[in-house]
Amino acid sequence: MNQFSYVRPTNLKAAIDAVAKDNARFIAGGTNLLDLMKSGVVIPEKLVDINRLPLKDIQLNEGTLHIGSLVLNSDLAAHELIKTHHPLLSQALLAGASQQLRNMATVGGNIMQRTRCSYFYDTTMPCNKRNPNSGCGAIGGINRMHAIFGASDSCIAVHPSDMCVALAALDATVLVTGPKGNRRIPFTDFHRLPGNTPQLDNNLGKGELITAIEIPANTFTKNIYYLKVRDRASYAFALVSVAAALDIRDGVIQGARLAMGGVAHKPWRLPDAEKALTGKAPTTENFRIAANIAMQSAKAYKHNMFKPALALNSIQTALQKAATV
Repeated sequence: MNQFSYVRPTNLKAAIDAVAKDNARFIAGGTNLLDLMKSGVVIPEKLVDINRLPLKDIQLNEGTLHIGSLVLNSDLAAHELIKTHHPLLSQALLAGASQQLRNMATVGGNIMQRTRCSYFYDTTMPCNKRNPNSGCGAIGGINRMHAIFGASDSCIAVHPSDMCVALAALDATVLVTGPKGNRRIPFTDFHRLPGNTPQLDNNLGKGELITAIEIPANTFTKNIYYLKVRDRASYAFALVSVAAALDIRDGVIQGARLAMGGVAHKPWRLPDAEKALTGKAPTTENFRIAANIAMQSAKAYKHNMFKPALALNSIQTALQKAATV
């Protein structure tokens, strides 16, 4: 690992200034960044440890849940406000990684982790995310885990986070601060599809730092389910995951939220399927119709031809389980 300097600022301005002026990276839990450094994929000259910043609060303000970016994933999953008001988020967090990683990973770090595949880590192979315009080893290589939505000729990697799938479904907002001040980014606009610039995973500017996540009040507290299909039960990325939330009253779906993981370069929201469910009865047939609508634009590659069918069945299963909670 290359040598680097290390600083621990105690206020936001100092942290932002430290990153804006150098080849520097913020670090909190370091569960993704340290892997990238050890592999030689990222070589920062400075690490700016933000763990002393006052960003560890979880508060409910007039129905809106405010979550500081330094809250640990394990603490967030177990917090009573989360389990009471947004149980879908708690389920997704508990499906992610391992207990050891959840004890270190922060909310902001989880959101900022790189969209990646095995070719990204292998510095002997071409990867447009790691080295722009070098090519994509996955497109003509082993692509079993890769995207079926929103991919491009530059990249077919998938976003790995479970937490982010739930946040996309729950209409969360990302609060950021940086050299130009504060701004709010709808969660579904935070991460990017690869297009011609797959090296850009998100829409943060230089020196900007995630300070919090806000989730608006909603009625999705009962009929919810997070389904994760993976090769093994622990510490494995999803082949397909589905965050499903239904507002069922008097036998009718008043509203629906659906998002998927393991299928695109970013958490993949399913608005057309949500619309198809609204106003309908929570039946197997209506869930099948919604799932088919969700899968209309799916495109598979040589080794993941199974994924569209797996995704279709996973949507139906998640909806069925959510409806019967």
